[in-house]
Amino acid sequence: MSGSSSQGPVSAEDARIAPKPRLRRFHQARWDEPLIFELSSPGERGVGVPVTDLPVPSLPAGLARAAAPLLPEMSQPHVLRHYMRLSQETLGVDLNVDIGQGTCTMKYSPKVNDSFVRDARIAELHPLQDEGTVQGVLEILYRLEGLLKEISGMDRVSLQPGSGSSAIYANVSMIRAYHASRGEGELRDEVITTQFSHPTNAAAPKTAGYRVITLMPDADGYPDIEALRAAVGPRTAALLITNPEDTGIFNPRIEEFVRLVHEAGGLCCYDQANANGILGITRARDAGFDLCHFNLHKTFSTPHMCGGPAAGASAVTSALEPFLPRPTVEFDGTRYRLDDDRPESIGKIRPFYGVVPNLVRAYAWIMALGGEGLRTVAETAALNNNYLISKVLQIKGVSLPYAQGRRRVEQARYSWQKLNADTGIHSEELGYRVADFGTHYWTSHHPYLVPEPMTLEPTESYSQADLDEYAAILAEAAREAYEDPELVRSAPHNGPIHRMRDASLEDPGTWAVTWRAYRRKLG
Repeated sequence: MSGSSSQGPVSAEDARIAPKPRLRRFHQARWDEPLIFELSSPGERGVGVPVTDLPVPSLPAGLARAAAPLLPEMSQPHVLRHYMRLSQETLGVDLNVDIGQGTCTMKYSPKVNDSFVRDARIAELHPLQDEGTVQGVLEILYRLEGLLKEISGMDRVSLQPGSGSSAIYANVSMIRAYHASRGEGELRDEVITTQFSHPTNAAAPKTAGYRVITLMPDADGYPDIEALRAAVGPRTAALLITNPEDTGIFNPRIEEFVRLVHEAGGLCCYDQANANGILGITRARDAGFDLCHFNLHKTFSTPHMCGGPAAGASAVTSALEPFLPRPTVEFDGTRYRLDDDRPESIGKIRPFYGVVPNLVRAYAWIMALGGEGLRTVAETAALNNNYLISKVLQIKGVSLPYAQGRRRVEQARYSWQKLNADTGIHSEELGYRVADFGTHYWTSHHPYLVPEPMTLEPTESYSQADLDEYAAILAEAAREAYEDPELVRSAPHNGPIHRMRDASLEDPGTWAVTWRAYRRKLG
């Protein structure tokens, strides 16, 4: 008789509970959502501002607009619904396991830190206020500088740079100013970097006018030290290096690299974009570096700010302190002040104090964890990464090139080269299929030295169950690639759109970064 089994009938209570799927069921919301400007209704308001009978100061001639700005006119609920619908059409760190964000380190940002930023004592400050009225925020910046000094081992920190390229360009500018102050500005016109360092370690000095020398990996997958010996010389201005690199490989000879460059009279600049796995374990200063930078969004849990530049921090030894961007935050034991009187400074590189809300978030995150907590972050991030490696390498078609047999730190750059050879499916196509399970898989892995690359960085934010789930989804997508490649090739199937036309991203004629540009291109 159907419905019976050797285990007896299912109870009415159990029958209401659906069996847990092996993989999470997911289908993204799809809204036919217009642009917010197209939702505008003339006369509709979000806030009714009372009319004042007080005199309104007039603006100087030339500053007043000829006409009111064409902002959307909408009620508060309509604005809220618009953005809620858009949020349902994206995969974000608050919604899914974001291990696949690659080297962008999208860790969990505690929501309590947002409450500090929304506090009126931060949110309602104006950057043009008198210093006497912003002592509190200056104290936070001064204290944050002190914490980053301790974390890096350096003598002084500036919170003026943005993160990533902005901070590296600031560091290159300080390197140039340092050599110029010693009469070697024209002589030292070469910067050395490595193939697996962030591409901006080559791009920033190139933009600044330097000749860039790139070291390739040796037979073991590490930056080739013999190539470095051949490259250094009297023209060497600096070594710019990311360590651990985006492969997750830590250069075990980093002190020797630094010594060789120093012996040639060059400076050593540490790109600490991947500091999440070495917090509290090793410091830039301890390895002999002269300057370094942090991306606060990557290591210290602040928002990425739409791909950057977010907030960064440059840290230097006392020899480079005179060249830091201005102003610096100073404290005389009683009052905090901004020091703009710095004649050797590379100048001002950011409006006002920088991105204060993110600086406050970073300060709150560090203070909440403390020194031991930061080290635990690094240890957990490395443990999670190496656990995930053990799971991923069980999947058919994937490998982990370079530094064979050596452990990675906080991330790993895998290769789907074998799966591609067996099935014709590319890494990017696997990424689209993984999105069908509600998880993210970043498809940019510069530089493309690893064929069919996939970069995963689980950080300290995810549990063992999260890692198991993500690895199971990857395994399922790989199984499908072997058994039903068209299912993967035609993905995503569960998203709000089928497939983006990537070619449009390469064509400036199709971009519309403003409402006016959108209207112009529509005709």
